[in-house]
Amino acid sequence: MKEQQKVLVLPGYMNSGPGHWQTRWEDAHAGFSRVQMPDWDHPECDAWCRALESAVGAATDAGGRVLLAAHSLGCLTVAHWAARGASAARLARVAGVLFVAVPDPHGPNFPADAHGFDPVPFVPLPFASIVVASSDDPYGGVPFAERCARAWGSRCIGIGARGHINAESGLGDWPQGLEWLQSMGH
Repeated sequence: MKEQQKVLVLPGYMNSGPGHWQTRWEDAHAGFSRVQMPDWDHPECDAWCRALESAVGAATDAGGRVLLAAHSLGCLTVAHWAARGASAARLARVAGVLFVAVPDPHGPNFPADAHGFDPVPFVPLPFASIVVASSDDPYGGVPFAERCARAWGSRCIGIGARGHINAESGLGDWPQGLEWLQSMGH
């Protein structure tokens, strides 16, 4: 029997509530766990990167690989971690990343309480990845998502007008997103 794929869920600013697709996935699937950030309301990039490094280590120290399901500021955390803070051994354990609703630090709605996430590392990332964008995301639109995808070596998928691709987007369990994530775990 195939071992359950491990998935680390990385919410963004202020965490993901009970109706968010990330929380729903975590509640419904064994092997999914949330990366606990030191301060959800006043994020510091370096601290979030350290939390991710620790979580990847804990999830993979016994072997195997992990998928990352990142939303919003969680996306920028993964990019910064991979580009400048990750150990090579832990990077090699990442099978793929689903980047959802990547926020633009220069956008008018980027949280003033988030520090150290700019500049965005526009460099190739060493794992498979998919960037998912909404045409009416108030934090970062399709052009910014496409720029990130090109730089990171990601596939970019637009899903129409779905806001910030969060609980308010009406996605429920978001089976399509889960399918995209799991496609990188093989």
